[in-house]
Order: sequence, then C-alpha cells, then structure tokens
Amino acid sequence: MPENLLIFAGTTEATALARAVADAGIKGTVSFAGRVERPLRQPLPQRVGGFGGVPGLVRYLVEAGITHVIDATHPFAAQMSHNAVAACAEARVPLIALTRPEWQEGPGDRWQRVPDIAAAVAALDRPRMSVMLALGRMHLAAFSAHPQHRYLLRLVDLPRDPLPFPDAEVVVDRGPFSEASDRALLQRHGIELVVSKNAGGTGAAAKIVAARALGLPVLMINRPTLPARHEVHDVAAVLQWLGHHGADLGV
Repeated sequence: MPENLLIFAGTTEATALARAVADAGIKGTVSFAGRVERPLRQPLPQRVGGFGGVPGLVRYLVEAGITHVIDATHPFAAQMSHNAVAACAEARVPLIALTRPEWQEGPGDRWQRVPDIAAAVAALDRPRMSVMLALGRMHLAAFSAHPQHRYLLRLVDLPRDPLPFPDAEVVVDRGPFSEASDRALLQRHGIELVVSKNAGGTGAAAKIVAARALGLPVLMINRPTLPARHEVHDVAAVLQWLGHHGADLGV
C-alpha cells in the first residue's frame, strides 16, 4: 500500500518535515487546527480545522487511507496530541511525535516555574508591571483578572476581539526571532517580566535569551503531561522511522 501521511502541523519543525516528505515524493496531508488565520504555505496538500474528537479522527484515518501519522504540533496542543494517540491506537496506524526539547534553565536565568496558565495568572497578583505575554491569543482573557499591568502582546494575527486589558500594545509578527531584535523589543517597551510557555526549540527562544541578557525574570509555564508515545527531535529521525515502517525514502 503506498504511504499516505497525516502531519499535524503548526510549528517550524512541521514545515521542515513537510518539505522533506515532499522532496522524497511521499504522499501526505498537512493538518492545521485553524487557530492561525494565515498558516504558512506548505509543499503538501493542507486541511484546516478539527476532526470531531477521537471518533472523527479515526474515521478520517480510515477513509483517507492514512498509513502513518506524525504529530508535529506545538508542545502545548495537548488535546490534539491526546486524540492522536487514542485514534492511532484504535485505527492501528503508526504514530510518531516530532517534538522540541524543552528549554532548560541556565546561568543568568531568573525563572519562576508554574504548572499551567491558571498558576501563571495567579502569579501576576502583584503591583503594576510591564509584562510581555508571549502566549498567543488563546489565553489572553485569563489574564484580564489582573488589569493593573501594562501588557505587550506579540501575536501572529491581529486579535479578532477587543483586548481584555485597559493598557496593552500588540506587535504582529511571526518567528523565528533573533536575540538582538527581541532584546531591543523588551528594552523599547520597558518590559519587567516575560511570561512564556516552555515551547522549546530555537524559533521562539530569542525572548528567553534576551531576558537572560537583560537580567529580566521569566514566568515559565511547564508543558502539559502527554500520553506515552514514540518521540524524536529532528526531521531525519522521522524519515528514518518512516523507512523502518515501509516508506521508500530513497535515503
């Protein structure tokens, strides 16, 4: 049976994988959740939107004749990753996750680790500060519990709804970013605290490196717990796995 991949995307790693798969002449589809209005164009066919939970994903895998699934979503896309594990087990489709290694605290870092978004919100119960919320637009409403702060938001798209803060500025930009530009951004806006998910990888690390260079504290949100699955950290390892599972990669 010819290989037919389903790649859950939304990261720079997913885009690199899609390019490698296309170059190898393997059929596949890149799937986006639809949270970004302008997803990067991919070298493979794209689909946007959910599947309807585990039952819908199982149905899609069967009807589309998917032979392999690669979960290359953001480390915090926990629901999608849970659904992928369950659906692939039910449909008996091999699954691998292309993940980013977590950032690790090093010399010069001033991290306060918190387990989740709710804990990050609670940690902002303090006097007014200039805060960079590097979280995307999904979680902004939760931080409206602390309107005393001045917020800097860096988003891929302009927010669809009015911001839930009285004092906030939006910068629309898409990574990867450089340490120099992020250091300038933090200085220009007088940022005193960076709030970040532990996304890992290199594309979004610039703000963490910049905060270290400036001696700024970082409120670091730990990754959610995911079910056990086969994980690798680079495209070459995914291609090797595909080769072991029947894909003729020509490498």
